Amino acid sequence: MIIKSLVLGPIQANCYILGCEKTHQALIVDPGDDPEQVVAELARLELTPSAYFHTHGHLDHVGATAPLKARLGGEILLHKADLFLYERADQSARQYGMTLPPTVPVDRFIKDGDVVTWGEHSGKVIETPGHSPGGVCLQFTADAEWVITGDTLFAGSIGRTDLPGGSMDQLLQSIKDKLLVMPDPTVVASGHGPLSTIGDERRSNPFLRGL
Repeated sequence: MIIKSLVLGPIQANCYILGCEKTHQALIVDPGDDPEQVVAELARLELTPSAYFHTHGHLDHVGATAPLKARLGGEILLHKADLFLYERADQSARQYGMTLPPTVPVDRFIKDGDVVTWGEHSGKVIETPGHSPGGVCLQFTADAEWVITGDTLFAGSIGRTDLPGGSMDQLLQSIKDKLLVMPDPTVVASGHGPLSTIGDERRSNPFLRGL
């Protein structure tokens, strides 16, 4: 499997390109900004997006979706509980002095346990609300076990819960019940910052003590 990360936009959100080397199909996770950078990387890797997977609906994770879909096609995937955030992303951007194109309709709502496929590869949707009501992670196997956590879990930190629909209690419960049950070597690919592992976060993340 091809795994490529891009850091996009002024908020420096991680976008992940997951590609199938045989079919040249790709899953684009959280294309938050800079669509031209994403297009260029897809061309370099000779990949075509089959879908855009959103870990949640905040502006820095959905901002490039509309122009990418218009140019390259592909399904838009989102948890329904975050639709209100997704649909207002361009309005939210203006509050931060940013400009985003209006969003386009979601093609498919995803939920816990769903399987998302791209070429010969697949990943499982895991609901992890707390940072947002419809926050989800994507678990898959490549060279190792991986989980893309969006803004649920970071290296050394967790997502903020002071935005609309956020809940600290819910976030910590999600991490405890859905993520910390994974094996220690599982690679954590978060929405911002560097890679980590479940084991490292279990041992050293100060927000997870006592879970």
